[in-house]
Amino acid sequence: MARRSVLFSPGDRPELMRKAPSTGADAVVFDLEDAVAPDRTASARESVREVLGELAESGDESCPEVCVRVSPPGRGAAADLDVVLDGPGPDALVLPKAETAGDVTDLADLAAEGGADLPVLALVETAGGVLGAESVAAADPTDALVFGAEDLAAGLGATRTDRGTEVLYAREHVVLAASAAGVDAIDTVHTDFEDEAGLRESTAFARDLGYDGKLAIHPAQVGPINEAFTPDAERVAWARRVLAARAEADAAVFAVDGEMIDAPLLARAERVRERALVAGLDWNGPE
Repeated sequence: MARRSVLFSPGDRPELMRKAPSTGADAVVFDLEDAVAPDRTASARESVREVLGELAESGDESCPEVCVRVSPPGRGAAADLDVVLDGPGPDALVLPKAETAGDVTDLADLAAEGGADLPVLALVETAGGVLGAESVAAADPTDALVFGAEDLAAGLGATRTDRGTEVLYAREHVVLAASAAGVDAIDTVHTDFEDEAGLRESTAFARDLGYDGKLAIHPAQVGPINEAFTPDAERVAWARRVLAARAEADAAVFAVDGEMIDAPLLARAERVRERALVAGLDWNGPE
């Protein structure tokens, strides 16, 4: 499943939620947590339920993955799910401030009580979450770790900078934990949605760290994010040549275009193939 771009829409803005699936994002998140003022939570729940029903009724097969960010268990998740699951449910849930495997399973259990077996995208956005990322990633319902730099920095009392060195350790730790558990890693938001150059730089860095996708807070961010996580034609051609040569080679190490190919470069070629397929590119190469 593609999760190059994951676009958030406030749960109290039904007009934005209705537009979100047509933005080109691979996944959309209807947000019932940070994006909604407390006095609007009840109406936001109803709006999310209504839009979910409209999407299901439309039968649009091009609709992206639809997720709902609920409140943490014990702090409103049950009330959110009572309304959200009273009709066609989402494809997945987003859990804020995940710190332990128990946080993830508690949310999944609440959904199960409502008749829904849903994967969880766990937001790692606290010091405890970063330190417990391996446990969170390894929980059975977890399908992705999502890094939240803004909440983390606020909790630490750190100053956010363009270079991001204040959250670099945490950013690297989250992608390592996700990789070890075999789940997706989704990078933090780029908060200035008018700064396309900065978004492209941040997204390229996240891709090079090993992330599978990135959060978006505005439809204008979707295109650049998707582009960054889609291998270009030159990279795809290289991967095809490498994997074709592997099929013909009778040794663990072989040459392609004068480059010695060993296990790490094979893994890189396989990664390019995976990303090409996720992006819907025509692979036409060896498996």
